[in-house]
Amino acid sequence: MLSTIPWLSLIGGITLGVSATLLLMMNGKTAGISGILNGLLTPKKGDYSWRLLFVVGMIAGGILSMGVIGIAPPDLQGISLPLLVIAGTLVGIGTRLANGCTSGHGICGLGRLSTRSIVATCVFMFVAGVTVFVRLHWL
Repeated sequence: MLSTIPWLSLIGGITLGVSATLLLMMNGKTAGISGILNGLLTPKKGDYSWRLLFVVGMIAGGILSMGVIGIAPPDLQGISLPLLVIAGTLVGIGTRLANGCTSGHGICGLGRLSTRSIVATCVFMFVAGVTVFVRLHWL
């Protein structure tokens, strides 16, 4: 039943929305992952601990969900390390160019009706669609 109805996805989306809203309302901070990670790499006084807790909680939540809910870890067999490095580098470049990542723009920016986030999310979705088409039909 769980595989035919996306209940886990619905619960995950609601959890993301509530957590992003709480972070914004309680701390005035946006829950964009690239911004949070950037703040860990270039820390400012008094702005480090919540970022570290956020990242640790994200990782722990993923690991915990694999054990409690029974979600299988991703299958990384057949993925080449050079391709993974190139993909990660391109994501990093795109994040810098877009002034944020998909989570920051798609979850937080759309909720604030940010014009930049609306445009960025439309671009993300279009490129994702083109990528899937190319991968399925041309490669």
